[in-house]
Amino acid sequence: MKQNDNFGHTKLAEQLMKQIESSQLQGWRYNENNEQIPAKGITFYTYMKSCLYDPMYGYYMSGETRIGKMGDFYTSSAIGTIFAEILAANCLQELSSSAEKLAVIEWGAGTGKLSFQMAEAANRIDPIGAIRLKHWLIDDHAAHRQAAQQQSRLSTWIQAEHIAASAQGWELLAGTDKAIIIANELLDAFAIHRVQRMGDKLVELGVTSDEEKGFRYMYMPLSSPAIMELLERDRIKLHEGQITEVNLDAEAWLLEIFRHMRKGKLILIDYGHEAEEFTAEYRMNGTLMCYHRHLASDQPFLWAGQQDITAQVCFTSIRHAAEQSGFKVSYYNSQKQFLIDNGLLEMLADTTDENPFSEANRKNRAIRQLLLSDQMSELFKVIILEK
Repeated sequence: MKQNDNFGHTKLAEQLMKQIESSQLQGWRYNENNEQIPAKGITFYTYMKSCLYDPMYGYYMSGETRIGKMGDFYTSSAIGTIFAEILAANCLQELSSSAEKLAVIEWGAGTGKLSFQMAEAANRIDPIGAIRLKHWLIDDHAAHRQAAQQQSRLSTWIQAEHIAASAQGWELLAGTDKAIIIANELLDAFAIHRVQRMGDKLVELGVTSDEEKGFRYMYMPLSSPAIMELLERDRIKLHEGQITEVNLDAEAWLLEIFRHMRKGKLILIDYGHEAEEFTAEYRMNGTLMCYHRHLASDQPFLWAGQQDITAQVCFTSIRHAAEQSGFKVSYYNSQKQFLIDNGLLEMLADTTDENPFSEANRKNRAIRQLLLSDQMSELFKVIILEK
């Protein structure tokens, strides 16, 4: 096989090439003269899921830590401890007058930084109540779990009761009476289907390949009736040529959470919009983005398995799926409004300290960053589901 930039010189790229060569899935692509020619391949969903979750080479399953300075992206926990303090206060409010403990589960925890910040904040707010919070960290990346275990051993504030992969997480969730699950930037990490309107019909984007040009898009009929059912349910109507993403796996995950949870709350924090935004005329190519060493691109066919591939969350779909599963939506708003509703402005320190590195000034900067950082707090949303 000829190596080029489209393959990215990865073993997963070679594995995907072989899968495409043996595929029975038929579609078409366009040649240099814009003529349709037959092609075979795999759905983009299959390609993305392999890139992210292949047991041997997947981005979220292998390699070094993916979060932080040495990784490919940051999460809200990197901006001070403010977000963790507010989440910790929410968890403490859920404690009943009984002596029972409350499981606080971070699903997709990464190295557990947010959970450790929450445990420290809970200890400051209510040391007695903090003892009753059982912290569980669920993540499928072995290096993340190892880092979390090391931090747990060294931490003054938290000895995580469970640090486990998601397969064990389902068992743990089913065995606890009440839980608060926090999923911070998890939904955007699920593999998505990409669909495009061509004339009077919708087609699905697939992936084909050749030795000269590497991976490229192909087109095929929709691979599942659930795709059209979701688009019709959420009244998503695409313009001619427009591409959008459909996140069936996020909806399936919500249903599994509901089935396994006895009682509690699910707090989802992620970036995205309502359905109307996804069908705006200026958003013709969808929201798919890739991240490698903190550099963003829209090139999913580079470095298979070694870069993050993500798409924004359609919160119209998430709300509908949550309600269909049986959850009650008790809160939904921008991250900025959630922080304000939970006392963020009251946390600003009135200080005359001229030292820019003082604790009060650092905290004030973190608050301003959460509120004003390139409108990210408007793009990010918080939705709370109850059972």
